[in-house]
Amino acid sequence: TLTTFNLNWNQIGAVGAQHIADALRTNATLTTLNLNRNDIGDFGVQDLADVLRTNLTLITLNLSGNKIGADGALHLADALRNNTTLTTLNLSSNKIGDVGALHLADGLQNNTVKTYFHLKVNGTIKLVY
Repeated sequence: TLTTFNLNWNQIGAVGAQHIADALRTNATLTTLNLNRNDIGDFGVQDLADVLRTNLTLITLNLSGNKIGADGALHLADALRNNTTLTTLNLSSNKIGDVGALHLADGLQNNTVKTYFHLKVNGTIKLVY
């Protein structure tokens, strides 16, 4: 049974992320997914965010270094409003910025699950919330 999948530095892009998202729709065992440095961008993260709305097994997701901006953060924030299983999300080395960080804060406002975010190296983030 596959519980951890590491696709670190494979340059799968948005299309590859879409295929991963399709696989996650039916997978009931994967708990850790590492997609570090894959050029997923805002379009690819949208497909992954759609899956996070209903996925009940993924606990750790590494999306660091994927050129994700504020639009991608908005998709993730919408998914995190109701996700009750994801506890660690690594978004370091992206382009989240202030606007994206605010989206994420909004998405977590009513989420009762303790989620750890890694947001270092995302441009200057100056939040007053």
